Amino acid sequence: MRKLPAPACVRNVEFKPLEPKKARTFPLKSLSRLVRRADLAKPLSAGASLREFFDTLPRVLAAADLRELARRIATARRRGRIFLLMSGAHPIKVGLGPLLCDLMQRGVISAVATNGAAIIHDFEMALEGRTSEDVGEGLAEGRFGMASETGTFLNRCARLAAEERKGLGEVVGREIEAARLKFRATSLFAQAYRLGLPATVHVTLGADIIHMHPDCDGAAVGRATMLDFHRLAAVVARISGGVVVNLGSTVVMPEVFLKALNLARNLGRRVENFSAADMDFIRHYRPRVNVVERPTGDKGARFFLTGHHEIMLPLLAGAVCEEMARADRNRARRRRR
Repeated sequence: MRKLPAPACVRNVEFKPLEPKKARTFPLKSLSRLVRRADLAKPLSAGASLREFFDTLPRVLAAADLRELARRIATARRRGRIFLLMSGAHPIKVGLGPLLCDLMQRGVISAVATNGAAIIHDFEMALEGRTSEDVGEGLAEGRFGMASETGTFLNRCARLAAEERKGLGEVVGREIEAARLKFRATSLFAQAYRLGLPATVHVTLGADIIHMHPDCDGAAVGRATMLDFHRLAAVVARISGGVVVNLGSTVVMPEVFLKALNLARNLGRRVENFSAADMDFIRHYRPRVNVVERPTGDKGARFFLTGHHEIMLPLLAGAVCEEMARADRNRARRRRR
């Protein structure tokens, strides 16, 4: 192999090895250290309470971020600020619907925004208590995604929403409740409808199984999801001092959130000083820049909690409940003084 000539900037330069014989050292006490003994984890005894569990976590990195995010969510609730939960469909598939419904009931979650697949899993869980199809098995014969009840119900909801000029999420929740589906108590959209909370659905046409069905009306879906985009923009316009968490949406919700935020600011709303977090299996570009970094600028707090939804969200929910209880205890002590 022919040897290439060295770049002009380093030709005829002698690189003598650097030796550490004259390197300076300093007393340990004079140098910064990010971890102290008080930050270390503590052993946990069997039968410990949830509060005791959180108190044993090390006060560093993600463990510290989990508690700080929980504190900010609890503070937002106490001050009447918005906590917007944005989600993909996977959190519903892995069984988090009841937990999300409970957080709405407690007044923790103020608004929900999801991609189009979320209403599919939410409806199927409300109807039959089961969801998440084996795609490979059905794909071989063209049966994948062709459940008649799912397509009929949700495509009808899209048509109703377009006709009534209401958002898709609101109508899905209303119709699940009106149909008195067996497991509607843990339906994310039915719960939001019962409580009068915004629940918006942001559809990518052609991406969801119900778009393959013969009764799908693309114009109706488009109008319904556009109305939901406008409603989400109204939520985002009031998120100052609040919290937004992106749970498991890698593309759709980060893109939609960025546009909703820009629209709100373009229309003169001052949206700043809020906390933003991304929670997913791995860290992705769009959630990082479109939900956490760009929107918060230099006037907000940023969090990244990486791990399985079915573990991380229950941990966050438990931490939020403990923070609310801690605040209640502190207020009670101050009143007794």
